Amino acid sequence: MTGKKQPDLDWHKVAELDDLPEGRCKTVTAGTKSFALTHIQGQYTAMDNRCPHQGGPLGEGSIEQGANGECWLRCPWHGWDFDPITGKPPGGHEDSGQEIFPLEVRENGVYIGLKKEVTKPRTISDVMAETMTNWGVKSVFGMVGHSNLGLADALRNQEVKGNLSFFGVRHEGAAAFACSGYAKASGKPAACLTIAGPGATNLLTGLWDAKVDRAPVLALTGQIDAQVLGPGAFQEIDLSSAFESVADFSQTVLDSSKHGELMNLACKNAIVNRTPAHLIFPDDVQTIGARENASVGGPKGRLGDTAITPSKDSISQVLEMLKKHKRPIIIVGYGAKYSMDQVVHLAEKLKAPVLTTFKAKGQLPDSHPLAAGVLGRSGTPVASWFMNECDLILVFGASFSNHTGITNKRPIIQVDFDQMALGKFHPVTLPVWGEISTTASLIEQQLKINIGTVDQRKELAERWQIWREEKTSRMKDDSGKGINSASIFDSLSRLVPGNAIIAVDVGNNTYSFGRYFECANQNVLMSGYLGSIGFSFPAAMGAWAATQDLQELKARPIVSVSGDGGFGQYLADFTTAVKYKMNITHILLNNGQLGKITKEQRAAEWAVWQTSLHNPSFSSYAKLCGAHGEKVTDKNKLDDAVIKALNYDGPALVEIISDANLI
Repeated sequence: MTGKKQPDLDWHKVAELDDLPEGRCKTVTAGTKSFALTHIQGQYTAMDNRCPHQGGPLGEGSIEQGANGECWLRCPWHGWDFDPITGKPPGGHEDSGQEIFPLEVRENGVYIGLKKEVTKPRTISDVMAETMTNWGVKSVFGMVGHSNLGLADALRNQEVKGNLSFFGVRHEGAAAFACSGYAKASGKPAACLTIAGPGATNLLTGLWDAKVDRAPVLALTGQIDAQVLGPGAFQEIDLSSAFESVADFSQTVLDSSKHGELMNLACKNAIVNRTPAHLIFPDDVQTIGARENASVGGPKGRLGDTAITPSKDSISQVLEMLKKHKRPIIIVGYGAKYSMDQVVHLAEKLKAPVLTTFKAKGQLPDSHPLAAGVLGRSGTPVASWFMNECDLILVFGASFSNHTGITNKRPIIQVDFDQMALGKFHPVTLPVWGEISTTASLIEQQLKINIGTVDQRKELAERWQIWREEKTSRMKDDSGKGINSASIFDSLSRLVPGNAIIAVDVGNNTYSFGRYFECANQNVLMSGYLGSIGFSFPAAMGAWAATQDLQELKARPIVSVSGDGGFGQYLADFTTAVKYKMNITHILLNNGQLGKITKEQRAAEWAVWQTSLHNPSFSSYAKLCGAHGEKVTDKNKLDDAVIKALNYDGPALVEIISDANLI
């Protein structure tokens, strides 16, 4: 309809005059509202776009002429008809049908008039999203979809207010890994958002990675309408059961819930228990208005001091054991990540070598006089030599995995803040329950100035010299099938900034990283206990987000290392990094196969089968995505390529053709 402009309406241009041919309809948007725009016999009309049957998009329907000259706009879903002029259905009553909205045809286009927007009512989702940000959740990774739109709008409101950043991913699995990487880099939780059904189940691998590595993550999943749960509706999955094992806390948000308190519990469980927490949001609950007196939550008064002081008797027993041994070593695990200053002070007093588990790589620079490097399958001969020569082992925050291989043929003092971790796989000589920095400080303070232990620093220097000469020798290896791993990680050891956060994947590339890369003060992230291929790049996205959110991480470069198999898992999310201008340097070792599996097949005397890969040009793919990409086949050109990538302002990929046998 055309007519005089009404002063109490806001007018929105929705189409050009030539956009819609005669006898057609289309969906248009004014503000946030959707309309079916029709053009019939020279007249334009606009009606509510949602069919009252099941919400079908009327603008995607068709205009049909009846036998008696009547005209109908037919819904594309189930064929419900409406008069495009009046909005009435066939034989409809005056109070039924679709609302028709004011419309003006002007010289420069078609306009729809809407009542001036009033402030949207506060919803359940708004209360919970605000509570979440109060707990310090600043980044959300995920996909917006049909069963989480109400929650998504609440997150959008928080983003508009500057309280969080949302990163839309291409696969929900990448969102979960990004959250795990964020948590491992920072110790703080990020959130992942999905729809019901397959969107939610796609999170599970990344959430399991966070769970087994004790990383706090908050999962927010949509769900179908609460009123149709049970019979088996479209995308209905029993999410409570699906997440029961991976999430220590998993609850459905109901109309009757205490919404701020529910989010309080989810955040507290994630942070205190260092594990995934999960909230399920039925679609129809998300947009229900919050109660008038609904209050948001936060951490104030909810968290206590985490410093667990060991008993005096435990400290006395530790001191007695130290007096009886001359060649102690210290092994630190990932659990000691935030306690290294106190552990190193103790090591310096004992003059004891410090070995790390693979997950703890980088927690002590390899240049430190007492550093012995990584112990175990991904480790160095330096660390294994000192374990064999020691007479006492002090273990701080390590889990005794088979991968690390801490011997049980020596007396062991194990310190951990988690009682369940003490003597988890076998008895230890002295289990000590205490927060690691507190316990290490107490031991160090009560030790005599000269306890009589052997100063092992000279031996350490000798062992490092032997190993570095061996690495130099291996750098000369060349079978004509690619660059050897010793050369690749020599280059990275020299060029990657000492304060970088490095996310590594699984496979031969990761074993070589553990063996050859010498850490300065880098923070290394990995899929430790789960060992999930594909971890590194999405985890690097999460780590990058943490550098944007947290002052203590700002300006830390982000580097990701993977093989071709691992990068292929979440290849599409390289475009996510480009979209959000994430400054990530990805080092990709391309050997054309699942090299670790090939090696295992040969070691077990199986035929090598189905481990070869058909790869694109990854460097060209990076360029197609709008990033920097470069392929390296000559080790003499490796340094230049890495330097260019590190200096590039945005996502960069260096594809290195590597030799699967020279690892």
